[in-house]
Amino acid sequence: MEPNYVQHILEAAQWISDRIDRRTLEFGLVLGSGLGDLAGQVEDPVVLPYDAIPHFPVSTVEGHAGQFVIGRLEGRQVIVMQGRFHYYEGYSMKKVVFPIYVMKQLGVRSLLITNAAGGMNRGFQAGDLMLISDHLNLTGDNPLIGIHHPELGVRFSDMSQAYSREYRALARRIADRMSAERGEAVRLQEGVYAGITGPNYLPPVELTMLAKLGGDAVGMSTVGEVIAASHAGLRVLGISCITDMAIGEELEPLTHEQVVAVANRTRPVFIELVKRFVAEAPH
Repeated sequence: MEPNYVQHILEAAQWISDRIDRRTLEFGLVLGSGLGDLAGQVEDPVVLPYDAIPHFPVSTVEGHAGQFVIGRLEGRQVIVMQGRFHYYEGYSMKKVVFPIYVMKQLGVRSLLITNAAGGMNRGFQAGDLMLISDHLNLTGDNPLIGIHHPELGVRFSDMSQAYSREYRALARRIADRMSAERGEAVRLQEGVYAGITGPNYLPPVELTMLAKLGGDAVGMSTVGEVIAASHAGLRVLGISCITDMAIGEELEPLTHEQVVAVANRTRPVFIELVKRFVAEAPH
């Protein structure tokens, strides 16, 4: 990590802290493509554009608002990333995960991270949600490479429980209750997220390879952020919105607009699941 990395984290966190009335933040939420509307349900919000925060990158992807929304959600103090940063935008992996360390510095102890992903498991279908049980880091990079800053975490970070088993079990129980109340099943899958650099969607042979390696869904975010979150000691729940089926042998052309459209259709169930999780999750 660059020599001034920790100082930049502290300065960004202090700038934010000065603007949120010393609130004690409990949850961090990272909202992926098409899922940013949840930020509109935060009560008593303080909205802080990324480009105003010292040392912050700027989100350049369609569907990502590029701001923090800080306030109350289901009675808990939350900081919501309405839009994230991606390696494919040209940022270093350290810059991609910079907000995770800032949220930790602000007092966040739990992170709910979401993304839009292509489904590689033949048992999935577009519109499903998938609890992430583990990931494959296929980006060729790692945010912990470089100078070790012990203020942020240990040199050799353990990833055996990067995605909290307790949080996944709670999410499944919530989905079961929602299914009973709605009279139809909430399609909540569970599986391994394969993180790639992007920005291109993968060709058929590479998707077939990833499925054979154990991937159930594929996307262009999340793995770096979860590595940093685990390094920082945060408890993580990861949820993918399966926006398309990415099965190599049956692949059809895909656009970002299609991805966002499916995420939008899934949004009501997703938002309800997230809100109930935030209300019930222990720290």
